[in-house]
Amino acid sequence: MTLQLRVYVPEHPLIKHWLSVARDANTPSVLFKTAMTELGRWLTYEATRNWLPTMDVVIKTPLTECPATFINPEMPIGIVPILRAGLVLLDGVQNILPVAAIYHLGLIRNESTLEPSCYLNKLPDRFNPQTRIVILEPMLATGGSIMMAMKEIISRGVQPNLIRIVSVVAAPPALRQLSENYPELEIYAAIIDEGLNSKGYIVPGLGDAGDRAFGT
Repeated sequence: MTLQLRVYVPEHPLIKHWLSVARDANTPSVLFKTAMTELGRWLTYEATRNWLPTMDVVIKTPLTECPATFINPEMPIGIVPILRAGLVLLDGVQNILPVAAIYHLGLIRNESTLEPSCYLNKLPDRFNPQTRIVILEPMLATGGSIMMAMKEIISRGVQPNLIRIVSVVAAPPALRQLSENYPELEIYAAIIDEGLNSKGYIVPGLGDAGDRAFGT
């Protein structure tokens, strides 16, 4: 599979550890949620490296003045969790980006056609064109949901190069669609799996992230 977009799979032992916890079918719901929170935290840490807007100032320490760098508070940052599974990443992401605005987007997949539909859209009519967006989608499988999310966000004024996707498990069908349509996009995932089964689930994957997190 030839991809134009940039897909990063960080070689961090904590990411590998929590991915293994999440994959294990014997992991109970409460520990699964912890694993997903940690994956959200560490993947977002990697995704925001050299991406967040900063400003250089001079501050006073208890001893003297010195140069300092802060995140620029005037540059807007938004987090878009794709409900419901995206919520399981949110706590970890908010630890990294505590002042970011949260815009919920509820998408559901028809299990027969595998096509998504939207049942909740809390995106604004228009984003500030400088807004940086982090999309939370634990499973990039068929690509239907993430493509719908990208269309909704970009139609509201966000440039693709200002979007980062944080995912846990990605598969070739979704990555292929994103590559063909948004080559400037960046994706951060814990693993890229081999493909999908007949029901559109990633194999080996980790099952239904929403069901496992919420015990349903």
